[in-house]
Amino acid sequence: MAETTGPPHSDESIIGKKEALDLGKVESCSAGQYIERAGVKRNIKSRHAQMMAIGGAIGTGFFVGAGQALAIGGPGFLLLAYGLMSLLVYGVFTAVIEMSTYLPIPGSSIAYYCSRYVSPSLGYALGWLYFYSFGIIVAYEITAASLVINYWPNNVHIALWVTVLLVVIVGLNLCPVGVYAEAEFWFAGIKVIMIIGMIILSLIIMLGGAPTHDRLGFRYWNDPGATNAYIVPGSGGRFTSFLYVWVWSGFSFFFGPELMVFTGGEMRSPRKNLPKASRRYFGRLVVFYILGTLSMGVTCPSNAKGLTSNTGDANASPWVIAIRNAGITALPSIINACILTSAWSAGNAYLYMSSRALYSLAVAGSAPKIFARCTNYGLPIYAVLGSSCFTLLAYLNAGSQAGEVFNWFVCLTNTSGYTSWLTCCLIFLRFRKACNAQGIVMPYRSNIQPLAAWICLFVFAALLLCNGFTVFFPGRFSASEFLTAYLGIPLFLAIYFGHRLTVGRKDPWVYRPEDVDLRSGVEEVDAETETWARLEAMKRERNVRPNVVWSKISLIWS
Repeated sequence: MAETTGPPHSDESIIGKKEALDLGKVESCSAGQYIERAGVKRNIKSRHAQMMAIGGAIGTGFFVGAGQALAIGGPGFLLLAYGLMSLLVYGVFTAVIEMSTYLPIPGSSIAYYCSRYVSPSLGYALGWLYFYSFGIIVAYEITAASLVINYWPNNVHIALWVTVLLVVIVGLNLCPVGVYAEAEFWFAGIKVIMIIGMIILSLIIMLGGAPTHDRLGFRYWNDPGATNAYIVPGSGGRFTSFLYVWVWSGFSFFFGPELMVFTGGEMRSPRKNLPKASRRYFGRLVVFYILGTLSMGVTCPSNAKGLTSNTGDANASPWVIAIRNAGITALPSIINACILTSAWSAGNAYLYMSSRALYSLAVAGSAPKIFARCTNYGLPIYAVLGSSCFTLLAYLNAGSQAGEVFNWFVCLTNTSGYTSWLTCCLIFLRFRKACNAQGIVMPYRSNIQPLAAWICLFVFAALLLCNGFTVFFPGRFSASEFLTAYLGIPLFLAIYFGHRLTVGRKDPWVYRPEDVDLRSGVEEVDAETETWARLEAMKRERNVRPNVVWSKISLIWS
């Protein structure tokens, strides 16, 4: 593995060669045993991390998918479901940030922490779940982006659009992580600007400032109503509607917290920037998801036909329907372009997470060692190429019958999000218990933990089981829908028990708190933290001023 030093005028060169850490060679361990040295580099800056924390995993699920939730549940249940999910996701986010801040080693992931703090077999199953789930979602987002392009009339075959999108996403992930992070910064920035702009525009439409001068207020909360009944009438139908929307809302949030853990291994000064991301995350959930869904519900009626058109582009977005109803003709194409970049960005982020999941598995010895090899600029190139194979599944949508086959691949990921969050809570609780048993002082502790983790643990377990509950209503059972909702659970358990009964048969089912390895690799992280602190102090002494533009952007973003 090639060794590198910082480029001319880099942060490391300010310290001096003798004192600078080779951040790509921090030793890490799994289940108490040292593993081979990782080769990724810390080139994700603070501003990258801040933007990626909220924008990285937002794709078409929020901009377009929220329309189906609005149609089924009404604006009241839409707002309530996304509000509750925001609180739960924040609970998961603070939990994983605590673990990642304590040990942000190269190659870290939720699966790595699971192998180290809970059980090697559970970590093995979770790591492979991340690898195949993220990879398949990349193909899904590429497909979604190609459908969004068809919003504009053209005679180009969908396979060509898939190729263009695939080349850009894979190309960005084959670049140094700093290039990927910069691209994600701007992609996520477009999402942020779009959401904030639509919230402001919705307020203007609500108050009668649109060309039609129709003052909506909360009219649509009265007609057709704040809540809808689903499948059955009456209060039972409203409960069914709310539960369906609550379960559905998770798809707009999935894997955002996990993204921060993956980036923590390649982030500059992670013990400073990870807690900073955690402190600011809740405000962004409020602005983007809660205010966003509120603006959808007050400007778009829940009985609008376009919400259930299944077009997959801007025509199904509640915001676009509201804009058209308000008599604004110029914006729908602009919004569709933003939705396109969102799908593109989400595909980019999921490929990054899939490759780092495979890299983490290889570093921990749970995947072939070739996937742990890195280039001289810290790119796990074989892991990226391995994960990129999933992008070829997007070509299945070039034919109608093949598209049905692709849906079977997508169904494998439907339960992955709730499984991941459920496991995140379990890992954190075991981590906290081990820290208390061994007297470990953590560098960052959240005020809402561990209570939030306990609540999330039980709620996500319930939501996981309720993922396909509608198929159990009389006359609504469908084998394909049942498998779509629940196939991921036995697949995950099969991987877990397969490892447990073969390779891991001598391992304990769960590590005792006293036996959890909380020491290995910590000295390297502590030394690295001191180096970053010394670097910042030297910058202040030399009056090295930060870039004014980025400082202003960071201030506004905060």
